[in-house]
Amino acid sequence: MAPTTPDTNQRTAGELLPLVGGAGNITSVAHCMTRLRLGVRDRARVQDDAVRAHPAVLGVVEDGDTYQIVLGPGRAARVTRWFGQLVEAAPGTASGTVPVTADALAERGAALRADRTQRNATPFKRLLRRIAAVFVPLIPALIGCGLIAGLNGLLVNSGRLPGITPALGAMASAFLALLAVFVGVNTAKEFGGTPVIGGAVAAVVVFPGVTEISAFGQRLSPGQGGVLGALGAALLATAIERWCRRWVPESVDVLLTPTLTILLTGLVTVYGLMFVAGEVSSAIGRGADLLLASTGAFAGLVLGGLFLPLVMLGLHQALIPLHTTLIDQQGYTVLLPVLAMAGAGQVGAAIAVFVRLRGNRTIRATIRSALPAGFVGVGEPLIYGVSLPLGRPFVTACVGGAAGGAFVGLFSMLGTKVGSTAIGPSGWALFPLVQGNRGFGVTVAVYGGGLVVGYLAGFLTTYFFGFTSQSLKELNTDPAPDPDPAPEPARA
Repeated sequence: MAPTTPDTNQRTAGELLPLVGGAGNITSVAHCMTRLRLGVRDRARVQDDAVRAHPAVLGVVEDGDTYQIVLGPGRAARVTRWFGQLVEAAPGTASGTVPVTADALAERGAALRADRTQRNATPFKRLLRRIAAVFVPLIPALIGCGLIAGLNGLLVNSGRLPGITPALGAMASAFLALLAVFVGVNTAKEFGGTPVIGGAVAAVVVFPGVTEISAFGQRLSPGQGGVLGALGAALLATAIERWCRRWVPESVDVLLTPTLTILLTGLVTVYGLMFVAGEVSSAIGRGADLLLASTGAFAGLVLGGLFLPLVMLGLHQALIPLHTTLIDQQGYTVLLPVLAMAGAGQVGAAIAVFVRLRGNRTIRATIRSALPAGFVGVGEPLIYGVSLPLGRPFVTACVGGAAGGAFVGLFSMLGTKVGSTAIGPSGWALFPLVQGNRGFGVTVAVYGGGLVVGYLAGFLTTYFFGFTSQSLKELNTDPAPDPDPAPEPARA
């Protein structure tokens, strides 16, 4: 893949804008680690085939009310910035289209995705997506702080640069120490409240002075309840604020509404939410540790095997609050490395399809372009472009993920924890962020071993069981036209 430049990212944004209906069709612009996330007014104006055919696009995901264009790590944030500027500067712009011919597998994958999205658009799952949207903007900072924490740990253990390690420790820890405040701000923004008020009530959770307060017969401690307490406080504050906006006279709204919101929410937070959320957070930490310590191999098998369907539906982001809670509590999440094995199974399955379908140039070309993204944890192009439309390879990819998850879970049972200090990256991109209780080298070896097991299991099960004899015969032919057809013989 050619290196990107600011001009390339700007051009990509400019080319994608008309394909999604122009600026007038866009209601919101955001991004996560790998995706440009758009709110669109009229779904019919989006040219799906043209978007997927764009050279910078790795895949497309519909997740409830958002249209998500997979661009890959790094590029997603840069293209989003230019895209937002274009929408603001030129509302209503909707220029020409790019004529393309849709690939049969991509069409089938899109149909399957649309069907599953429609069947899963329940109120509960929409709520989960909104809660996940609170945490998605925090991922870049979690990644940066996680990498700095890993670097600082290596320097401290090796005894190098003692003059700078305290500063690195402060950089790595400061964001986590105030994570609850950012959660409060984002929660209020997502659910229709005033962001700074959400941050204000969430700040109570981490304020050192709460040690002077007793609730349920116990002294509170700063950070008790963590991100769950902050989330609950901000949700309550948003509800109270919206009630006040309806009933408080406009003449005193600017005084009474924020005061009542912070006062009432603050009292509920310190005398109820912090204690309750603290118990829930502790239960999540104990549950994750117990799950992998006592039934690690089985738990890893189930989690690794079921994660691809969650990614396919976009519901994997509902796990972000759990990961964030574990990172806030323990410094790393033990669930993410197990779930990351699903991507390894997907890669192994794709390689097997590539080997088996030697006669199909179009499918092999799709795999060749999508595999690099798959190795670094971006699985949507392989899911929607290859395994899901083919059917059986999607199931065998899940088997590969289950095998890798069981491998990592087995080592957890044996006392070797493998965790991640941040969320977002997967595959090879997760190596710098892994952390455990046995040292960096051992942790990396276990995680790498899980990837290898996932690759092999995904490859072997797909190679031997991914196709019926009939489907192999039908697929192992080249549907693409000959790029250099022989000239027709001249007529007499």
